[in-house]
Parts: sequence; structure tokens; C-alpha cells
Amino acid sequence: MVIDMTNRDEVRHKSGFVTLLGRPNVGKSTLMNGLVGQKIAITSNKAQTTRSVIQAILTLADAQIIFIDTPGIHKAKNRLGEYMVTIAHQSLSDVDVILWLIEPSNFIGAGERHIIEQLKKVNAPVILVINKIDMVKKDELYGFIETYRHEMDFAEIVPVSARENTNTDKLVSCIIDYLPEGEPYYDEETVTDQPERHIITELIREKALHALNDEVPHGIAVVIETMKKKHKMFEINAAIICERDSHKRIIIGKGGGMLKKIGTNARFEIEKMLGLKVNLQLWVKVKKDWRDSEFLLKDFGYRPYFHE
Repeated sequence: MVIDMTNRDEVRHKSGFVTLLGRPNVGKSTLMNGLVGQKIAITSNKAQTTRSVIQAILTLADAQIIFIDTPGIHKAKNRLGEYMVTIAHQSLSDVDVILWLIEPSNFIGAGERHIIEQLKKVNAPVILVINKIDMVKKDELYGFIETYRHEMDFAEIVPVSARENTNTDKLVSCIIDYLPEGEPYYDEETVTDQPERHIITELIREKALHALNDEVPHGIAVVIETMKKKHKMFEINAAIICERDSHKRIIIGKGGGMLKKIGTNARFEIEKMLGLKVNLQLWVKVKKDWRDSEFLLKDFGYRPYFHE
């Protein structure tokens, strides 16, 4: 469905790729989902939720924006972390616009300084997006803008609230200003390039992130073992992979209660996405130190990303 935003002065069509960059848990996935109007990337209040590159497509009357949501830039502690940081850095090359998301603050930490140094090396225009403005007073915004304004030559600085969808229309308009002219890359009905199977694994992982203790989520992955449509119902068998036997016990829970909770919540989201009933069977498997195994990382779908 095409969203009509034809109040713009020029009617020449624009298309381009836009990377969302930022520290973990700054709201990149929430913003992207809100802009597209559909859940493409999973969200949680835990850092490093996004592990791979997600593309979501926003098609307007006069433009098409392909958003690339990347893992947050952080200090890697294992091969999975190295993979995540690598693809986040790679996403800066060969894109048309970069959105750098930050939280409202008058302090620029070491992590933000590192990102600034990386952004100074790119040619694409950088739009600084100050997210979560719903959590601060309006008269404080000027100070946050001034803190960052002198650090580098931003194309625009746009305060938004991804959670409350505040000022996001302004952000979309700013993005389109910097896109090149061109025909759409995708048809108007496409909202993501992600396979259905991948989205389902991510939805299951999201529900596990919401339900489990802080020490477990970073060590889990989800793998769909079988998925087939049968008599207007999808039958899905998926495995939650963890690194320790103690984590397996936590994920299963007393009397299987935790695993049932994860499965019930995931099934609701999957049925909403597929528009069909789902029979979801979850299992828990231990693969010790899988985050440091190159073979298992590739087997679980964490492959290097190169934008073409």
C-alpha cells in the first residue's frame, strides 16, 4: 500500500538506502518498525537485540526508502559480537543517508566518540536523530542539540520519539531531501527483504528476550527445524539454542512453564503475521560456547553482510 505524501514541492521520484546506526538499545528497531508501520525487527529493553542486518521498505507516492537496521556498536566480547560490530560498520558504506540515533544527553561518552570518528570518514549525509524525547522536558532539547551540533557537520538534527511516533513525519521528509532520484527498488507491497522463516525465528527470540533473566538472552539463538503448511495451519518446530545446561533449565522453567510462556507469546505474534493458525513446538538445545564457533554462527544464519 502506497502512503500518500504528495504535498512535497517536487514530484520527481526518489529512492535510496538509509542506515540506522547507534549504540545498543537506543531504539533503532522501534523507530524503523514505526516508520514502516509494521513489525519487521524485534525489540526489547535488552542491549544487542538486533544481531543481523534487517531491511524494511517504506513506499511513498514520490519516494521509496529502504531502511537498514544494524546491531548496536559495542565492544565485542566474542565472535558473535565481532560479527555484529563488523556488519554495523560495513553498513556505513555505499548508502545514501545515515541516521545516527542517540539518547537525549549533554554528555558524549567514549562509545559516541567512537561513532563520531567513524562517521567523519563517510561521504553520505548524516542525520542526527535524538530519540526518546518523550522522556525529557521540551526546554532541555536545545541543550542536547548544542552538545552535539559542534562535533561534526550534520546534514540535519531531528528530535523524535520512536515509541510515541513524535516528529517522525519530519524525519521522513528530511530523509527524502537527501535521497537520489530514481525508480523504486521494490514493488509497493513489499515491506521487507527478510524471509518469512527468519522473521519467525526473530519473533521467537524476542519473546525469549522478554521472558528470561539478563544473563541468558545474549547466549541464545533460535533455529527453525521444520516449517510446513498443513490444512490451513502452519506447523513449526523450532529449537532455542543456549550455551549451558543451567540456561536450559531456566528456559524450560518449572514444569515447563517458561518455555510454554515463550511459545504462547510467540505463537500469537506469528499467527498475526501469517494470518493463519500456528502449531508451534519449541525445544531447547545446548551448544556450548556457540557464540565463539565460526561454524555454528554460520549454521545459525550469522553470515557477513555486504550491501550490493
